Amino acid sequence: MSKNQYPLQPVLLVDDEEVWLHSFSLTLRSAGINNILTCQDSRAVLDILNSQAVSLMVLDLTMPHINGAEILIKTVEEFPHIPVIIISGLDQVETAVNCIKQGAFDYFTKVSEENRLVSGVERAIEVGKLRRENSSLKEHFLEDRLDHPEAFAHIITRNKKMRTLFQYMEAIAASCEPVLITGETGVGKELFAQALHKLCHGDAPFVVANAAGLDDTMFADTLFGHRKGAFTSADSARDGLIKKAAGGTLFLDEIGDLSQSSQVKLLRLLQEKEYFQLGSDLARKTNARMIFATHRDLDTLQKEGAFRTDLFFRLRAHHIHIPPLRERLDDLPLLFDFFLEEGAKKLAKKKPAYPKELTLLMATYTYPGNIRELNHIIFDALSHHKDKMLSMENFKKYIHNQSLPSDDAVDRTLPKSDDSTLFSVLNQLPTLKESSNLLIQEALHRSGGNQAIAADMLGITRQALNWRLKKS
Repeated sequence: MSKNQYPLQPVLLVDDEEVWLHSFSLTLRSAGINNILTCQDSRAVLDILNSQAVSLMVLDLTMPHINGAEILIKTVEEFPHIPVIIISGLDQVETAVNCIKQGAFDYFTKVSEENRLVSGVERAIEVGKLRRENSSLKEHFLEDRLDHPEAFAHIITRNKKMRTLFQYMEAIAASCEPVLITGETGVGKELFAQALHKLCHGDAPFVVANAAGLDDTMFADTLFGHRKGAFTSADSARDGLIKKAAGGTLFLDEIGDLSQSSQVKLLRLLQEKEYFQLGSDLARKTNARMIFATHRDLDTLQKEGAFRTDLFFRLRAHHIHIPPLRERLDDLPLLFDFFLEEGAKKLAKKKPAYPKELTLLMATYTYPGNIRELNHIIFDALSHHKDKMLSMENFKKYIHNQSLPSDDAVDRTLPKSDDSTLFSVLNQLPTLKESSNLLIQEALHRSGGNQAIAADMLGITRQALNWRLKKS
């Protein structure tokens, strides 16, 4: 099937009247629904449904051999995931009600307005996709399987949350709806977008754009392109990135930074699947899959009026939230080894051994910069490395320096005018000995029971910690 066809699975039109099949096919194609399968013989319908997947069926009620009502009942029983729209030459309320009771998605007469018919088909396509996605999700989660693990090979993980996200991505891969990827800076949002692209478009174009810092004109020109003479410096026509992504994927990062005017343009692109080049009044269609990403909280932005609510809900047709590194520390040893080997190759050094305590030390840090920051820390330590064993000192120094509060942070922790402190919520203060024991327990917990690392966290020697443990 051509990548320009929509939907991915064909719309099946069943009617014994060839003229109507031809006419309605043209109507659907003019609306962008061009993957169409027609059938004039009602006896062949169930064979077609058994031999190939379809998005939905538009079924004439009155036909020779087997009437539409019988086919509807059998389809609902054997293929419940396929929405069925009933078409009739007669406007009969009782018949329509019976069809809906028997499981039809909708009912129209052949004299209904074309816009209503097309809208009904479009709604049924979306419902069919949701049904298939839900079914696929259930299968993936119940069987705990990945059908295409190779698509995720560049994401280093063994974390259960991450595997669940991969299963969700496989389930939505065939959908044409937009995907919103959220997560803190450095978690790997573009890697997830690439994986989703591989699942649904393979070798087709994967085009990346960043919305940060783009004003309204730059945004429109970057995405939609311009015609010659559209503005002063437009000496020649230029295609935008959405044209370059045809048949593939457009990945737009930092979506939370878009201006209100750019948000309106993006909303039209998502709703109508069409856009205008700068300087042109001719609408262009797009079939690119669109994936968006942001590290900002769009829920908060739309409540504050900085992000359009209609666009917010349109973007969230599918939502992938990537957990921060501090919530998947079981991946730390894998990531550490990967970045160590990658960094050694870049620096033309032999991959060094490292103390087993090093990954325990690294697990005590919160990584506000996530995977990107971990990569930076390891590469910097490798740059200073000279011995056979990788020293822990550079890592200790980095974590210590990052843990020092800034002047602003110190100001925030100082008692306010009401003299409130960390202990103000307690009815009874712990003794110094109790406080000391609690701090030691927490340090040992965070360090995985390693006394040397716990002592560093507490700012005391290992011997002093050992002495305190013996006294407690």
